[in-house]
Amino acid sequence: MRILMLSWEYPPRIVGGIARHVEELSEALAARGHDVHVVTANHPDTLEHECVRGVWIHRVKHLDFETPDFLSWVMQLNLGMMAYATALHTERPFEVIHAHDWLVAHAGVGLKRGLAVPMLATVHATEAGRNQGHIAGAFSGYVNQMEWWLCFEAWRVIVCSRHMYDEVQRCFGVPVDKLDVIPNGVDAGKFAPGLTADEARQFRRHLAADNQKIVFFVGRMVAEKGAQILLEAIPKVLPQFPTVRFVIAGKGGFLAELKHRAEVLGVTPYVNFTGFVSDTDLHRIYQVADVATFPSLYEPFGIVALEGMAAGLPTVVSDVGGLGEIVEHTVSGITTYAGNPDSLAWGLLEVLKNTDYAKHLARNGRQRVETIFNWARIAQATEGVYCRIVKPETESEEQAAKAQRAGNHRDASLDAPAISQQSTAKR
Repeated sequence: MRILMLSWEYPPRIVGGIARHVEELSEALAARGHDVHVVTANHPDTLEHECVRGVWIHRVKHLDFETPDFLSWVMQLNLGMMAYATALHTERPFEVIHAHDWLVAHAGVGLKRGLAVPMLATVHATEAGRNQGHIAGAFSGYVNQMEWWLCFEAWRVIVCSRHMYDEVQRCFGVPVDKLDVIPNGVDAGKFAPGLTADEARQFRRHLAADNQKIVFFVGRMVAEKGAQILLEAIPKVLPQFPTVRFVIAGKGGFLAELKHRAEVLGVTPYVNFTGFVSDTDLHRIYQVADVATFPSLYEPFGIVALEGMAAGLPTVVSDVGGLGEIVEHTVSGITTYAGNPDSLAWGLLEVLKNTDYAKHLARNGRQRVETIFNWARIAQATEGVYCRIVKPETESEEQAAKAQRAGNHRDASLDAPAISQQSTAKR
């Protein structure tokens, strides 16, 4: 198929998890023989058009004016996307449009109607979810309205977890037979050790002493990612395991508040705030860390948890959103109660104090990533959804049955095990 992807971020422009998702999904679809074109925002020092690992990337550069506010910029981007996509469609028609989140809603809907090409959407998160169920203020209300509109106009809606399946139904009234659950994935090969033992030792010394274990957190510095919960757990961890260093990576408006909170708690000497880290350094930190933790308060899926598991680290997460679907408690990681520093401290101590148990969880986590959350399977399931909306009347019964198995709303989760009953172990 000739596929058009619309995303406001794409590497090297990385704002959140959408960039990686669209990149790796597009590459996996291209590897299956599809002609994939991504239309995305401009980014400094990048080409306007290029083909990377089989994916054609088109960056909107002809509309790059200063705008008075974020929504004006979003509208300008959507106008540029429509112009680029229309020109590409004239060269050779697209068969399906795949829009990612509300920021490309105007382009997605406009192209669907103007080009008469079916459009589907992936909803990665909701405004209501990010704000604990509340829609307050004009901006928040507008975003919520755009999310509803995108879901309404889409032929089908893909979500990344059963949690998001319920959330999109609840927030926007999307019919169940219009929804497909297809999880995010991770390229486990990117997290293979890239440093020699000596190089890893030298790099590690920039973060912690040789006798200290490293607990690693990475994410945007916003309240919903839960770094503040990690800080509050540190005074509960240190009395039982004092030889530990907490590395917190990421940038965002909440960073100053987190640093202040660390000072108030008296844990600043045990914390290393790295700020933004490059992909190279991120993979190096994963290689030298001992534990990965992601105590989010809201997490539609949680790609970072997959990264920790792919890197072979015991992973401790909160039980919120999609995280509880990724990590099987006491099997492939540890889940703790969201927003509860005592529970998080317990989970961290479980793996810090019990080396063999930590290795057991890490092995199971890595295996779970490789067998379930890999992009080849995810691309196949996504292709199944495409097949259901692209000329379905010409599909043979065999093709339709195959697409149904791959893309059915509750079965498109790649035959992942149902959410297991959580262990009764104290959390």
